[in-house]
Amino acid sequence: MTTAPPRLIFAGSPEFAVPALHALLTAGHRPVAAYTQPDRPAGRGRRLRPSPVKLHALASGIPVYQPATLRDPATQAELAALEPDLLIVAAYGLILPPAVLAIPRLGCVNIHASLLPRWRGAAPIQRAILAGDAETGVCLMQMEAGLDTGPVYVRAAIPIARGMTGGELHGQLAALGAATLQAALPNLLAGRLTPEPQNDAGATYAAKLDKAEAELDWSRPAIDLERQVLAFNPYPVTQTRLDEYTLRVWRAVAETESSTAPPGTVLGEGPEGIVVAAGAGRLRLIEVQLPGGKPQAAVAFLNARQLAGRRLGMA
Repeated sequence: MTTAPPRLIFAGSPEFAVPALHALLTAGHRPVAAYTQPDRPAGRGRRLRPSPVKLHALASGIPVYQPATLRDPATQAELAALEPDLLIVAAYGLILPPAVLAIPRLGCVNIHASLLPRWRGAAPIQRAILAGDAETGVCLMQMEAGLDTGPVYVRAAIPIARGMTGGELHGQLAALGAATLQAALPNLLAGRLTPEPQNDAGATYAAKLDKAEAELDWSRPAIDLERQVLAFNPYPVTQTRLDEYTLRVWRAVAETESSTAPPGTVLGEGPEGIVVAAGAGRLRLIEVQLPGGKPQAAVAFLNARQLAGRRLGMA
């Protein structure tokens, strides 16, 4: 007698989720459906753009569903009709109400990009860098009604190397999440994994990124500014004022040397970058960008201008 393969549904939207979907396909666990957010306007023409998960699912022959919400009874009935054994979620972007959580026979699991209970919420990757965490990782979590509060099946940790950007850490965690899911799935489907409850006392919240956070406050310590620059690369990218222009800063390194100059003062410039006084220490700008231009090494930026003695961040 042949056992029917498990009926899996995958729910995800951005690039972070694509490696997990690919891992399922590679391991022979083809989802019966993929749920992803509706196409969104993007680019200068504001044309509708499908999510990366939609593109990957369609290219793999997986039916795609794009409800605007999962709270609608008709949408819930449609999902239930697929008779899923397990719903696997990775950065889907829509809330799963209790009625949906109860549909799959084995429940719903989420690939979360932090070591829970630290950094529950929307931006765990960037918040870990901003806080100066030495390590982060991924958790395969059983979903419940609370925000990332469910018990954890498996966790995998990696160090956060100094100088790593949010984009670079995002890529590492996406790959780690896919590998962790692939390794755990057979035991999960067989009921051989017991999730461990989170310790709520250690919980921290990773709020969604706000563009207003991208402004560099030169009165802060240089190490904080370095982390801000790295965390917000590639989005939303830190910025500061340079005369009437907005100067975006893509990469920077904090240095401990002190200065009596007012914060924001350009102390020096050369092949190694642009050195700026901070509230404590100084920040060396490595890669910058002016409006209408492309990101470029600070040394190339200096070819056409001199900044020494000028003050950044002043309107």
